Formats: sequence, structure tokens, C-alpha cells
Amino acid sequence: MAELQPLYTAEEMRAAEAGHDIDAMMQRAGAAVAEELMLRFPDARRFALHAGGGANGGDGRIAAEILRAQGRELVDERPDVVIDALLGTGLKGAPREETSRLIEQINSAGAPVLAVDIPSGVNASTGEVAGAAVQADVTVTMHGPKVGLAVAPGRFHAGDVAAADIGLDAAETEHRLVTADILAEVPRRSPRDNKYSAGHVLVVGGSGGMTGAPALAARAAFRADAGYVTIAAPSGSLPVLETLVLEAVKRPLEDVLDAAAKANALAVGPGLGREKESKQLVRRLLAEVELPAVVDADALFELEPGEWPAPRVLTPHEGELARLLGRESKEVAAHRLVSVQEAAERFDAVVVLKGEDSLVAAPGRGVLVCALGLPSLATAGTGDVLTGVTAAFLAKGMEPQRAAAAACAAQQFASHQASQRYGLVASDVVEALPSALAG
Repeated sequence: MAELQPLYTAEEMRAAEAGHDIDAMMQRAGAAVAEELMLRFPDARRFALHAGGGANGGDGRIAAEILRAQGRELVDERPDVVIDALLGTGLKGAPREETSRLIEQINSAGAPVLAVDIPSGVNASTGEVAGAAVQADVTVTMHGPKVGLAVAPGRFHAGDVAAADIGLDAAETEHRLVTADILAEVPRRSPRDNKYSAGHVLVVGGSGGMTGAPALAARAAFRADAGYVTIAAPSGSLPVLETLVLEAVKRPLEDVLDAAAKANALAVGPGLGREKESKQLVRRLLAEVELPAVVDADALFELEPGEWPAPRVLTPHEGELARLLGRESKEVAAHRLVSVQEAAERFDAVVVLKGEDSLVAAPGRGVLVCALGLPSLATAGTGDVLTGVTAAFLAKGMEPQRAAAAACAAQQFASHQASQRYGLVASDVVEALPSALAG
């Protein structure tokens, strides 16, 4: 499996289909839908079809013909399965009123829903949901997954996704899906390496009462195979950090520039605080230090675009990104793809919008979507873990967007490797990182 797989927009799918026999593709698509329905719901004898007038509806009608030939019954009431073939990938904006009523009828049918290509109401190119949208249990998507099946909120409407071969060749796409194979790109230590050449990370943070954040970032950097980690924190926090991270070197915050001179990458922000002095320190570090830096948590507060002397990777959640862009969190949540791209251009940085679908954007490039983890990652401290892993990969010399995507994959894959999935805490993820990276 390739480390990055195509994610198609509606326009890219139209380009991929150009010059091919439409009828032949529709026959393959309809057959794939019927086959998936019989595979997923072998005991279903009665099905309902909601089909529009376009190609998506045509796929659904061909599937219905095959199902009837197999002895299934097309019904209007009390179906065992509902097939959604209303809108397909051409939707822009909200469905019309009549279509919205049909979507609500599908959702209230009390039966599993199989969507053809993409759930009706979901924008295939962005994942945005502007109005009513089908809540599918299974989506049979043609040729390859669409952006809207991977990016929230659309991904939450898709259910399980199966890609159907309709006779097209793979094509280059702007946005791509990250697989666990990207972890093979992370440099491994060689016999020639020492603790410094394996990657030296400097973590900057740890105000009083918040020492856990830099401790998690530092431990994560070590577990992500950094050879050396230094924590720069206020003097009052150093005794606590001495007990939390035995392996890291501790330096008072006033020595941070001297410590940076010996490091390969920075992790700025975990538990740093939002005092005036902290914000001034962040601005100075990002403006002056010629090292790649991960900027997270408190370091994102009131951050302004600048002329960076080295790559910067910003790792906000929806609320933090909303503040950076001057808008409401709900707006970012509704427009995740465009929001992360806008932030990457505005700040001239790699931006990781964290979430079930972590989106990794870089200026002038497409977005890498990483969605390998479990819901248990939604717990305090996992953002600090991601910061430490990203900094470790940057310290090893990885290209920033790939480093951030690989860090997301490592953290998410570690959620599967952790000793427990329920009641997971960030420290569990840290301890599972070596297993995740070992493959």
C-alpha cells in the first residue's frame, strides 16, 4: 500500500471519467452496489430505492434491477435496506426543499442505508454539509474515495466506505489520504548515529500547574526515537519536571536561546501560559531561531503571521484555528478543508487541524488527510503527544508536511497499539509509540 492514496474531488472524477464508456461504467457501478448490499446485508429481502435523475440515480436503478433478478423485492414501505442514489458528487450547497424531504425520509426509514458514491447532501469535494444529508451505514464509492468521505463533517455521514472498480486508471489528485505506510519514511537510527545526530528536540513550556504538557511532549519525542530532549521551563517548574521526565535535560527559560543553539527542532507552547512575557518569548523564538518548530497550545494564542527563518508547523484544534482566523469554532468545524488551507497560506506554515480527520495543509499544496485513529484519542494531553512526535520527526530532517502527517499517523496508529482503548490517557499513547513505529 502506498503511503498516500488519492482523494478525488468531483472535478477530478469528471476528468478521470472523460473519454470512457459511460454506460459501461454505470453497469459496473450498479453491479458493485448490488454486490455490496448482498454482502453486507445477506438476509435483506426488501429494499427501497431513492434515485435522482443523474448518473448517480442511474447507478442505483441498475443495482435495483440486479437485486430484483436475485430475488430481492423493491418496496415503498418497511424496507430491510434503503439505497440512497439521489444526488451523487455534483452537489454544491444545500439540497433543494423537495430533495431535503426525501433525505429526511431516508434517515427516518428505520433501516440501514447504503449510499451510492457519496451520501446525498455531502459535498464530495470538501466534506461540507450545507443542509440535510443522508446518514449512511455504508457508502459504495466509485473508483476511489472522495474528499467528502474523508473530511468532516461529511466523513461522519459515510459509514463504512467501499471503493468499487469501474474500469478507470488511478490519477493524481490535489488532496491525499495518509496510510500507515508513511511511517516507513521516518529516518531510523543507524550504527553511525549518536544521541545528538538521532535528533535533538527542545521543548519550551511548563508554567506552574502545567508541567504535565511539556513532560508529555518530551516523553513523546523520546518514544518517537529522538536521541536527546531538552526542556526549557520557568525555574520554579524545573524540580517538578525532574521527577516527570528523567531522561530529559532541564534548562531555565532564560537560557532558552542558548539551548536552541544545540537543538535540531523546537516544540513551543505546551503549558507555556499566556502571560505577556510568554507571548513575547514565542514571537522572539519564531522570528529568530533558525530551526524547524512545532507551535502548539499557548504559543498559538494571539500568534500573528511573520517572516519565519525556518519551517513552522502549527497544530491547532478547531477552537484555536478559529481564533487564528478570527471566526467562530462552528464555522471552522463546518468548513475544515478551506479553513486549514487558508491558515497555511496566511501564516506561510504547515498547519495541522487536529481531529478525527487530522488535516495537514502546506502553502501551495494539497491537504493530507490522516484518519487512522480511535475516538479514544479525544482526551487531554494527546495534542502534547502529537507536538513531541512532530518535533522528533523534524529533528530527524523530515520535510515539514510529511513530518506532520507521519506524526499524525504515528499517534493515531499508537491508539490501536495501546494496552487499553477505553479510558485511554495520553501517557498510554506515548508508551505505544515504539510499537506503532516498529510496524
